[in-house]
Amino acid sequence: MSSGVALRLRTLQRHLGSPEGRGMEPGSSPLTTHVLDTASGLPAEGLCLRLSRLEDHGQQWTELRKSYTDPDGRCPGLLLPGQMKAGTYKLSFDTEGYWQKRGQESFYPYVEVVFTITNGTHKFHVPLLLSPWSYTTYRGS
Repeated sequence: MSSGVALRLRTLQRHLGSPEGRGMEPGSSPLTTHVLDTASGLPAEGLCLRLSRLEDHGQQWTELRKSYTDPDGRCPGLLLPGQMKAGTYKLSFDTEGYWQKRGQESFYPYVEVVFTITNGTHKFHVPLLLSPWSYTTYRGS
């Protein structure tokens, strides 16, 4: 394995397994996300995302927040404590804009992750692993 590939792999493993990504301080946002650029093995800094909630009995998305990932690929404060309620939410990631800024062609112009929250008192973490040709997401902790 080349030293560049090994470095990217160690960086990716560090971010996936870091304590900062798994836990949140008391009083912090009940909903967080973390985006990793798996093509480079680095955090996806500056990626635009929008958080919306499905309203009006499933007919209308209401945008709650527009934000950008920080230098560590995180967007920790999507909602304020007490702001989350049970319902269906959507995180929309502007992947086309992210890859264009890097001069990289990509297949997916955006990624939408739709999820249901049944208990507004729990904390939720929605990671996104991103490459120009694929993405993976899961419910993190």
